[in-house]
Amino acid sequence: MIHFRTATLGILLLAACVPLSDGNGLDGPGMIRLTAERPEGAASDSCWGKKTSPAIIETVEREVLLKPAQVTAEGVIQQPAVYRRESVQEIVQERVDTWFEVPCADDLTPEFVSSLQRALAARNIYHGPVTGEMSMRTRAAVRRFQAPDGFDSDILTTATARKLGLVAVERQPAE
Repeated sequence: MIHFRTATLGILLLAACVPLSDGNGLDGPGMIRLTAERPEGAASDSCWGKKTSPAIIETVEREVLLKPAQVTAEGVIQQPAVYRRESVQEIVQERVDTWFEVPCADDLTPEFVSSLQRALAARNIYHGPVTGEMSMRTRAAVRRFQAPDGFDSDILTTATARKLGLVAVERQPAE
C-alpha cells in the first residue's frame, strides 16, 4: 500500500522533470505542461511550464484561371474563361508557445501547500481541509483562482503564488 503523502510528494518531484498535462487528462489543443526546459535567458535555478496553442489552419476554396477569355476589340466575349476550383490549406495563425514560471518542486513543501490552501480558503475558493498536500481539491481551487486571469490550469504559477502573497515579489531598483 502506498501512503498518499509519499505518492503526492513523488508526483510533485517528478513534475520538475517530466512533462505533464494540465490535469484534465487531455493532450489536446492548448496543452499546458510542466517541463524541464527553460526559455532563453531564464535562470538555471528556475522552473517553468509551457502552454502550447496549436496553429489554426483553414481550407480555402479558390478558382484558378486555366485559360483566359477570348474577347474581341469591341469587347464581345467569343469564348469565356476557363477556371478550375482547388482547395488549399493555409495557416491563419502560427503555433504559439507561452512560457510561465512555476514554483520548483523543492519549494512545494507541505508548509507551502498549507499556506496555499489557507490563502485560497481566505478568498472563498478552497473548501477543504488544510492538509499540506497538493490534492485534486487544491488543484481545482488553483484552477478556479487563475482562470479569470486567462490561465485555465491547475498548475500553480509563480505569478499566482505572488498574487496570493506566498512568494516574495522582487523589488524594483530605486532610480
